[in-house]
Amino acid sequence: MRKNIVAGNWKMNTTLPEGLALAKELDAALKGKTVNCDVVIGTPFTHLATVAAAIDTAKIGVAAENCADQDKGAYTGEVSAAMVASTGAKYVILGHSERRAYYHETAEILKTKVTLALANGLTPIFCIGEVLEEREAGKHFEVVEEQIKSSLFDLSVEDFGKIVLAYEPVWAIGTGKTATSDQAQEIHAYIRKVVAAKYGETVANDCSILYGGSCNASNAKELFSKPDVDGGLIGGASLGVDKFLPIIEAF
Repeated sequence: MRKNIVAGNWKMNTTLPEGLALAKELDAALKGKTVNCDVVIGTPFTHLATVAAAIDTAKIGVAAENCADQDKGAYTGEVSAAMVASTGAKYVILGHSERRAYYHETAEILKTKVTLALANGLTPIFCIGEVLEEREAGKHFEVVEEQIKSSLFDLSVEDFGKIVLAYEPVWAIGTGKTATSDQAQEIHAYIRKVVAAKYGETVANDCSILYGGSCNASNAKELFSKPDVDGGLIGGASLGVDKFLPIIEAF
């Protein structure tokens, strides 16, 4: 059975004391609550070990927002998958549109990162999605299919089964625009079909596909009600417990 997941992506926000306070506040808010989804918070590298030690990681998974495409060595400033895993983090967000656009991460680089993440016991949350021009040109299906195939389709059935996918319409990130729940369902169903064609129906049906793109408390319930939308990758709304908790509770 696939999991419902609500994952926060803090991006380059919060100092260490601010991030620790936010994580502890979320931890306290979830104490004694029964939630119907897995909860994950993606923090800056500097926060990972401190946050993982301060919260109940059985209730809240910790994710890095990226990792290097090398396992170790003379790569000043880089953080390897092994380093991420050593902090207590269990997840890593890979292929986010901001990494692809601003830091020119290619399909090959992301393929390597996924392999290293899996080798170090991390669960990749792998982001795919089209920009506005591609959506308007009707190329969105083609774009997401190519992103999946070029970075993930060399994986074994077993390894692909460890991947969480996150569809993010790039035109809806931080813009206040949101794909309608029907648009989200349409492309999530297509993504599942692409996976099924390669790995079979069972693997496709077990794969969690999250929606990322201005998901918030007011639209989460409708988005999550769709049969192929298994949760959200949440940006700005994950930076306040008052905004993030209602999204978790939408399940």
